[in-house]
Amino acid sequence: MKAILVSLFVLASAPRGATPAIPPEALAAPPVSDDSPTAWSCTIDTLREGKECVFESDDSRGAPSAEQDAANRKTMKDLARVLCTEVVANAREGRSDATLVTLCERRYVSATEQCGMGGSTPVVDVKGRFAAGARSCYRGLSTVLQETQLMATVASSCCECAARRGCPGTGDRCYADVSQQMSSPATLACLSERCEDVCSVVLPASGAGARSAPKSPEKERSTRSGSASL
Repeated sequence: MKAILVSLFVLASAPRGATPAIPPEALAAPPVSDDSPTAWSCTIDTLREGKECVFESDDSRGAPSAEQDAANRKTMKDLARVLCTEVVANAREGRSDATLVTLCERRYVSATEQCGMGGSTPVVDVKGRFAAGARSCYRGLSTVLQETQLMATVASSCCECAARRGCPGTGDRCYADVSQQMSSPATLACLSERCEDVCSVVLPASGAGARSAPKSPEKERSTRSGSASL
C-alpha cells in the first residue's frame, strides 16, 4: 500500500511539461484499429497444433455460391496430406506410417463435407482466420487430427507389427481397435505372442486373466490336510 501511495505521489508531482502535447490535427484524424489476427485466432496453425482458439473473423455473408462452396471444400481438402503426414510424424518422433496417414486422409476428407458453408463466405478469410460460420468444419477436422494423433501414439507401432506378423484384425480396423482397447481375443493373443515388445502398452496386464478359479471345498480341505501332514 505504501508503494502505491508513493507511486501516485510521484505521478502527481511530475511536471506538466513532461507529457508531450497532442497536435490539433491528431484529434480530428479518423480512428485507426488493429484488426490483425491475435494469437488466439482460429487458423490453420491452431488446427494443426490442436490449440484452443477464438473465431475472430468478420463473418460477412454474401449470396450463396456453388463456386465458393466448392472452393471452400477444396481449400480444406488440399491440406489433408500435409496435416495428416505432420500429425503422424510428430507423434512418432519423425517416423511415418503410410497406412495411418491414408486412414487420416480419408477421414479428414470426409469431414470437409462440413466446410462448404453453402458458399456464403470463404471458409478462411484473407488474413488466414477461419470464418465464424466454420465452427463445425473446424471442429470436425480437429477431431480427425486429434484421434489420428492418439492412434499414432498408442497403436501405430503395434499395428505395423501385427500386419508384418500376420495377426488378425489388421489394417484400418487395428488402429481403431487397439487405440480404444477393443481388440478381439484372437488378435490380443497374436499380439501378445508375436508383437509383445511394441504392443505391451495396449495389452492386458500379465496375469490379469490368469487368476486361478476358486477351489472347491473338498479340494480346499484336501490341500489344508496335506499341508498339515507335512
